[in-house]
Amino acid sequence: MKNVFQPGGCPTLIGSLPLGDHQKAAAMVQQYVPELPVWIQLPIYPEEGMIFQYMPGLPGLTVNEERSYLHTSHENFSDNLLSFYDEYMAVIQGEKDINESRFVLKADTARGFFALLEKLAESSHRPLALKGQVTGPLTFATAVKDQAGRSVFYDEQIRDAAVKLLALKAVWQVKQLSVFGVPVIIFLDEPALAGFGSSEFISISREDVKNAINEVIESVHSEGGLAGVHVCANTEWDLLTDTDVDIINFDAYSYFDRFILYADAIRAFLKKGNIIAWGIVPTGNPADIEKESPESLAAKWEEQMQQLTALGFDRAEILKQSLITPSCGAGSLSPELAERVLFLTKEVSAIIRK
Repeated sequence: MKNVFQPGGCPTLIGSLPLGDHQKAAAMVQQYVPELPVWIQLPIYPEEGMIFQYMPGLPGLTVNEERSYLHTSHENFSDNLLSFYDEYMAVIQGEKDINESRFVLKADTARGFFALLEKLAESSHRPLALKGQVTGPLTFATAVKDQAGRSVFYDEQIRDAAVKLLALKAVWQVKQLSVFGVPVIIFLDEPALAGFGSSEFISISREDVKNAINEVIESVHSEGGLAGVHVCANTEWDLLTDTDVDIINFDAYSYFDRFILYADAIRAFLKKGNIIAWGIVPTGNPADIEKESPESLAAKWEEQMQQLTALGFDRAEILKQSLITPSCGAGSLSPELAERVLFLTKEVSAIIRK
């Protein structure tokens, strides 16, 4: 997979916008990031929240007006779990079409995916690559709870099912997007990694996290896709460089000083032909979005690049292996600020590439 895809500083997005119209969201993607379009989640719809969107298919899933959870104490749960694994193995072994399985995304929870497919089919423009996403396994399995409110990550068997569900939902996306004949990238969105090592996750080991992430990545690789991990704050970056991930997406606007502390790990990561996605366009603070310009953000990126080159990194090589993104999704912003984030992302990339 390495050295096949070199983005050269082109822009892409983290997949959420504060809109109510999926067709409009897909049109904005085509307008601002046509080289590397992505399907968009619209969190205005509860079913498109980053946890619930991927819960369908889990054994024991119970949805009511108050909450969604896994009913692991139900008398049928063991049978449901066995059925899950039977279906998983049938898909893996080619005995069942994944398109007829529980591992597909459906229009009732992922309309943005199908809106992207429609736009791609209508367009004569050939993108450089295409981007899908799943919620990362640490974030997902610590947020999904059982009937008693316990995170399923702490139950090895249910965690395993959750990771396998995410892995095949990623595989299904790669299969769907591969028909367009360009590289397919699946991002694992892992905001919970910002809390790894804290008291909240004190009993979760580095190896548990690494193994879960690698299982999803390896499934993406098995279909010829590339895998990225997006963390919207700081984390132990050498944990990620120690996985099989192809792309690391970090908040360069706010956390570059923390990221560069892992210079040796980053150097080894880039030497493998891997990619850094620079989240240089702010999304967390509306005042930052309003005050920054394409020029000021490009200058900030150049300053960061100079810090890397001072450590022995080659600027031209890093640029070949770089993407430009917002620091996080724009789903919680006003529509006007979200569109400004898209504008800034496009223009910063254009300045850098000149």
